[in-house]
Amino acid sequence: MTTRVTFIGLGVMGYPMAGHLANAGLEVRVWNRTHAKAEQWAKEYPGQAFETVADAVQGAEFVMTCVGADKDLIEVYEGEHGIIANAADGAVLIDHTTATADVAERLAAAAGSRNQAFIDAPISGGQQGAEKGQLTVMCGGTDAAFDKARPLIDHYARAVTLLGPVGSGQKTKMVNQIAIAGLVQGLSEALHFAEKANLDVTKVVDVISKGAAQSWQMENRSATMIAGEFDHGFAVDWMRKDLGICLAEANKVNASLPVTALVDQFYGDVQAMGGRRWDTSSLIQRLRKLR
Repeated sequence: MTTRVTFIGLGVMGYPMAGHLANAGLEVRVWNRTHAKAEQWAKEYPGQAFETVADAVQGAEFVMTCVGADKDLIEVYEGEHGIIANAADGAVLIDHTTATADVAERLAAAAGSRNQAFIDAPISGGQQGAEKGQLTVMCGGTDAAFDKARPLIDHYARAVTLLGPVGSGQKTKMVNQIAIAGLVQGLSEALHFAEKANLDVTKVVDVISKGAAQSWQMENRSATMIAGEFDHGFAVDWMRKDLGICLAEANKVNASLPVTALVDQFYGDVQAMGGRRWDTSSLIQRLRKLR
């Protein structure tokens, strides 16, 4: 029998992720807050759009979510019309939202009371990774739930790892965002310095990318940063949301994140410049405007 999957949230990530599942031959149902987006998806892929969460999850063996933040998760999971109250007994619930570990633990407990498994599975790789099916997925949950979920996640991922119990996926995503924040600021300062020093910045990047300074950000974002193009991925607004989660969790566990806190402020400056929807590499524009 065909596996029945429901995908909740068809943003820039969820839309192609659900598409990969449908193209793999699974029976896919979708729901999105803006129903027209769900209808458009159903025209593009083999699957069915539903107007309510409750109807979309009826009889689904797996329910996947990719929404905005904690409040959105609570809205779609809890209450009499939410996922937990309406999904089948034994269903596996997989959340790809970047959210707090606290909300993951809360939803896992609620799902467990109805004999449903919950996996927090935030993703990295951006819109391009979602479209190409090359995401990195960081999971928290039980071994049994992960073993059931992994074959489905593999349809849009290049790497899927279980890091520990529920909440571990979200905490690992925090580690990811902390590392990215420092890397992007460092790359921004390096390119800005090269520009001010009247160097051929493209040649400089070509040379240093073959040594210890090489990074994914350098390989994939330096050219667009040099060109002043910032519509290539994860938006500043979303990064600030994520860094806020990181800083709050760091406060709970008594971790010191001075660079992360500073870069978060720098992203605030980018927002004030009108760059709320620019991608995260736009930190260089702040430096260009300072002098």
